[in-house]
Formats: sequence, structure tokens, C-alpha cells
Amino acid sequence: MFKNPDEMLKYIRDNKVEFVDLKVIDLPGRWRHMTFTAAHLDEKIFEKGYGLSLSPYPGFRVINNSDMTARPDPCTAFVNPFFERKTLTAISDTYYTDGTPYERNPRAIVRRAEERIKAVTGLDARSLWLPEMEFYILKAARYGSAVNKGYFELFSDTASWNDLDPDFPEHKVKMPDTGVGQIDAPRDVHANLRSLMVSRIEDAGYSVKYHHHELGGAGQCEIETYFDTMLRAADSVMVMKYMIHSTAREQGLCATFMPKPMNGAPGSGLHFHQYLEKDGKSLFYGGPDQYACLNDMARQYLGGLLKHSPALMGLCCPTLNSYRRFGVGLAAPMNLFFGDSNRSSALRIPGYSKNETEHRVEYRLPDATCNPYLAMAAQLMAGLHGIESAVNPTAEGFGPFDFNNYTLSAEERAKIKSGPTSLESALAALREDNAFLTAGDVFPADLVPTWIDLKMQEMDEQRRRPHPYEFELYFDF
Repeated sequence: MFKNPDEMLKYIRDNKVEFVDLKVIDLPGRWRHMTFTAAHLDEKIFEKGYGLSLSPYPGFRVINNSDMTARPDPCTAFVNPFFERKTLTAISDTYYTDGTPYERNPRAIVRRAEERIKAVTGLDARSLWLPEMEFYILKAARYGSAVNKGYFELFSDTASWNDLDPDFPEHKVKMPDTGVGQIDAPRDVHANLRSLMVSRIEDAGYSVKYHHHELGGAGQCEIETYFDTMLRAADSVMVMKYMIHSTAREQGLCATFMPKPMNGAPGSGLHFHQYLEKDGKSLFYGGPDQYACLNDMARQYLGGLLKHSPALMGLCCPTLNSYRRFGVGLAAPMNLFFGDSNRSSALRIPGYSKNETEHRVEYRLPDATCNPYLAMAAQLMAGLHGIESAVNPTAEGFGPFDFNNYTLSAEERAKIKSGPTSLESALAALREDNAFLTAGDVFPADLVPTWIDLKMQEMDEQRRRPHPYEFELYFDF
């Protein structure tokens, strides 16, 4: 919103802003915040920062060495529509108390990844990104886990399973579990709500291309932005999640980005369209004589993405629930290959962008439970490693394939390389294959072990708890 601290401070004074709410991203990918009285802020908060204890932040510093500082980035500031008093919100970066940037700060990792482009390609190029946000809007959700119970129950005004509720009025919209992508009103009951979400995202400074109803009949939606630089695109993911969650709650509803919140219904992903750009042209465009108009750089880049996908999934699909989204016949492909306009592939070449200005690839494996800064930086580093080592995706067995992967026999599908089917196997792959992340000191050497430890703790907690379906299977043995 602002080009520099002076502009932000002037806006605060001229518009009678009462509070400044400052966000910091933690390692798992959630915002933390502190709210300051605006009347007492001056340029010192941008120069020296404000005191911050990182001891409550998973994966950051330990309690006996946790004092840090944070400095707001005025380029990220926006008027917060959810505070009762006039409040300006901005994202902050973390620093050591001596002013040195904190190497585990996810935004700093993105900046270092962007600097890596020139070191690998020799070009002053940029990495441009377009995230597709998929999520469900639900009427309500109940869930819990205790010594004697573990349960969840979801409520939706449009779901097929409402016919089990005797109090559900028959005149309300009722849709099948899947197959309702881009439906129109009156069945698309959340169109006005999404428009409100989009207007708030745009008010925060991020341009949105469109929104629509997705495949899931219980209220699945999608919002897609325009291309932006990697740091701003990662910031936009956080802002979109904030606006979507908060707007839904404001309206008495709830939103969830869980990859697979319900059985038998489509899961939600976070697809990343990406390419390298210089002087307004895509460095991936190879002309109509090449397969999908991809040049050698593009093929090497996507080869790097596919080759490192098992490890990438440890960062891009970082929850136990992430792996319930994948499977034969589902919209989320597990087989590691690329194809022209092929939505059954893990890496699709969009058929409608084959031109020299925005030719790109779409990586379809990630979901929105990831830390977008880490996930995007990791993808860029995998692609750059593919360029640096001249990966030939065809020689590696990654296609291109133009068949419908979902119609193959089990024997045919077994011949295609596949990604991990569990968080545990993805973390094992990340443990073995992470040198491409630490090249050029982009990812700190100790970050991956810390990340794996955090995720192993989640798995340990899950393993201790009986699953509700286990009672259906085993209670009366």
C-alpha cells in the first residue's frame, strides 16, 4: 500500500488511524500479531523494530534465547476491515537484536530464493506466481478429541447429506457431493460472500482475477489472483486466508482450507502457476514447434520440480490430512509427470497461456496448509536445480504424457512414478533430499531437521488417538 515508512506514517496521521496491527509468520504458516497504539509510533519502529519474543513460535528460537525484533514492511499495509477501531495492518520481518536478518524468517527465505535466480541463470529475471486458493464455506463445524471421544461433524446449507436432517427445509439448494464446478445462481449460494471476500482482498492491495464455485457441492469455492512476484504472491496467500476466514466468520459461517475435510467429496488444493520472466517475456516460451511451446529452460525447470517432488511434498503437503486428498479418480493427481492441458498430471502446462509473455507451468500437488513462503521458495529452488543440473524430464521418466491417468489400469499406472502417499514418507524423502534447498544458503541448514521434528510430533500425537472409523471396524470383535 505504501512505498516507504514516511508514506505509512503520514497516512496514519492524516486518516486518524488509532491502531497498527503487525503480523509475523511462524514456521508452520500461521500469522501471529501484536497491536500498537498508532499515536505513539514513529520512524524508529521501521529502523530498529519492536521487541518480540519468538519462544511461542514453533520451530523458531528456544525460550532461553528468544528475544528478537520485528520491522513492519510498509508495502504490505492495508486498512483492516475487521477491527472496530480504525486499524492499519502490516506484515513484519524478524531480525536479531543486533539488526541481522533472522535466517529462519520465511519472507527472508523467499528473498534469498529470488536472488538465487541470477546465480543459476545468469539473468536478471524474476519469478512470477499465481496461486489458486480452494476452500470450503460451511454453515458450522463441530470437532474434538478427548480421552473418551474423538469426532467431527460438518454442516452445510447445500450438501447432499442434508436430507438426513429432518429440520432441513426442502426448498433450500441441495447439490451432489461433486461435479458442480462453476455452477450459477441460485445454486451458487456463496457468490455474494465470495465477492465481499474478493473486494477486501483487493482493498488490501492484491489483484484478483476471478472467483467461482468449485467441484464440491457442500460449498467448495476458488479464488484466483493475477501473477505477481514471489514475495507478494506469498503475502497474498496469507492475506487471502485471513480475509476468507474472517469474512466467513463475520457472516456467521466458517471457512476451511483443510485438504480433505470430508469423505467422498473433492479435496482442496493450492495450485501454483509459475514461470521466470525478463523484460516482460516468459523465459519458458519455446514457440509452437516445441511440445506445449516449452523451451529447454522450461523443461529443465519442470524436470527439477518433478524430480524433487517427493521431498517437496514434505513442505508443500505438510499435514496428515494432506494425503487423504490424493488417489485414483480424484482431482488431485499423485503420478509425477507433465502434460499439455492435462489435469490428471502433477504438473500441467496450461493450454490457454502459450504465448511469449506468460507461458508457465502449473504445479498441482500443494495445498493451503503449507507455509506459502517455504513452499514457494522450495519449488523455485527445485526448478532452479533442474536448470543448473540440466535435468531431462523425459529421460527421467516424467513424460510428457497426454493420456488420462485416471483411466489407466493398475498395471499401466504402476509404470509411472508416483509421489509419497503419507506425510511420513514425504518427510523421509525430504530428509534424504534437501541439498537443493540449502544451495546458496537459501534455506538454513538446520531448518529442514527442525521442520521434520515438528511434523513428527504431529504424527506422534495422531498415532496415540483412536480414529472414529476404527470403532466401526473393531469395536464388536
